[in-house]
Amino acid sequence: MKKNMGSADRIIRIIIAAIIGVLYFTGTVSGTLGVILLILAGVFVLTSFISFCPLYAPFGISSCPIKENK
Repeated sequence: MKKNMGSADRIIRIIIAAIIGVLYFTGTVSGTLGVILLILAGVFVLTSFISFCPLYAPFGISSCPIKENK
């Protein structure tokens, strides 16, 4: 797996996951929608920790800064 997420992308995903978690555990979002959003938050945290987004790969998207080899 080649990293395809930059630090800004990772931070944004963690912040979104934290917001979803707070909304779920305070009862603002509940039911099926709450569970779906909680699973999405878990995916965001997981992809942030490994710096790889599987949805970016087929489209060739990368927010990771390019390192020049000299």
